[in-house]
Amino acid sequence: MAFQNLRDYIEHIKKLGELHTVAAEVDPILEVTEIADRVVKKDGPALYFEKVKGSSFPLLINTFASHNRMLGALGVEAYEEISDRLEDFTQVKTPETLMDKLRLLPKAIELSKATPKIVSSAPCQEVVIKEGPMLDLLPVIQCWPKDAGKFITLPLVISKDPISGNRNVGMYRMQVFDNKTTGMHWQIHKDGAEHFRNLKDAKSKQMPVAVAIGADPITVYSATAPLPKDIDEFMFAGFLRKKPLELVKCKTVDLEVPAESEFVLEGYVDLDDLREEGPFGDHTGYYSPAKDFPAFHITCMTHRKNPVYMTTIVGKPPMEDCYLGKATERIFIPMLRKILPEVVDIHLPWEGVFHNCILVSIKKTYPNQAKKMMNSIWGLGQLMFSKFVFVFDHDTNIHDLKEVAFKVFANVDPKRDIVFSEGPVDELDHSASQHLWGGKMGVDVTHKLPEEGMLRDWPEEMKMSEEIQQKITDRWSEYGFNGKLK
Repeated sequence: MAFQNLRDYIEHIKKLGELHTVAAEVDPILEVTEIADRVVKKDGPALYFEKVKGSSFPLLINTFASHNRMLGALGVEAYEEISDRLEDFTQVKTPETLMDKLRLLPKAIELSKATPKIVSSAPCQEVVIKEGPMLDLLPVIQCWPKDAGKFITLPLVISKDPISGNRNVGMYRMQVFDNKTTGMHWQIHKDGAEHFRNLKDAKSKQMPVAVAIGADPITVYSATAPLPKDIDEFMFAGFLRKKPLELVKCKTVDLEVPAESEFVLEGYVDLDDLREEGPFGDHTGYYSPAKDFPAFHITCMTHRKNPVYMTTIVGKPPMEDCYLGKATERIFIPMLRKILPEVVDIHLPWEGVFHNCILVSIKKTYPNQAKKMMNSIWGLGQLMFSKFVFVFDHDTNIHDLKEVAFKVFANVDPKRDIVFSEGPVDELDHSASQHLWGGKMGVDVTHKLPEEGMLRDWPEEMKMSEEIQQKITDRWSEYGFNGKLK
């Protein structure tokens, strides 16, 4: 079930007992973070703060911070429901007969349902503010002690390429400078940053930007999804929702925003206005340093009546972003297999904070295939940032880190099986000696073939027969364990 808006989802998790309401007043400076961090580390509920010091609006945090809430937000019981749809949708062959064309009709209808729908009026514009307090009204939080200030941390940042006109919806933190100005932290590799750079070629200085805060949960997730360039995030949201996302035109800029958003900030960025932004306590568990980024100038703020401010914190895992990342990992495997068909599974351990480590299992059919896999990953979209790549055989459960460690320690000859390279690294990778560029390491954990320099027979791994395993399972109570240790 796709939720129409954020408040419908709030009611849903409230009924499930997955929402804890805090009636006591809390300070947005550090206090919200410490509460939310303790709760998420204990697999706790989403948090709804009714009274935030300095604001009349309630605050929602840890919205997606459990597997159940993440699945519920996407309207599924398992991620495979989405990944299977994606796989089926991408398996399109050129139609050669009338029957082939008829078989494509359901996919064409499904695609038409994904196209956003423009509406003339919307809940997100029930209140329109063009003068006076704007950001000062919001319960924006300061997450960590050495942050440069308050940051909007869960915004849907909407821009259009000034050359092509293609829309992008990204999620970039925004440091609050004053009542009508924030930073716009789009890193150099992000589509929003490319739109900003293209202003020069478009012979323009300013670019309109809109920011939605508190959209329906699927649309919020879609802004984080690693979609191919120029694939519209709002259309992807419609695909996931199985119905069009309703958009409304902004009041002061030529952009459209989700009609059911809680808040919308309208404005622009200017090529000549870069300001120091940061430091900020980031998802790496370390502070990212101060650096110049565009300033976002707000021309108008709109919101629903009685809106809810949606935010998040990042830091040492597990945090809320871990569950968003896990959803992406499971959903986009079919897309990865379109490029690398030997892929069986992937796993991005939370301790690797998305870009530091990737585990991948493959169906190995030829020598040095694992090394080919490493180089493919280092040249593929956002996976290019992967600092450590471990490649396993198809029968390794790469989600069991004990099994992973056993296979690495047992199967790897450091001289033969480790590959060192270098290339682009995530902008937040502080370990690299220079900004945006650093070393990479790939480890071949697969069984080795003679053609790979293995001069001995590779041994067979010890495993009990399935027949005996089932027999013991069936007789377990006879041994007096009463279900224990099974």
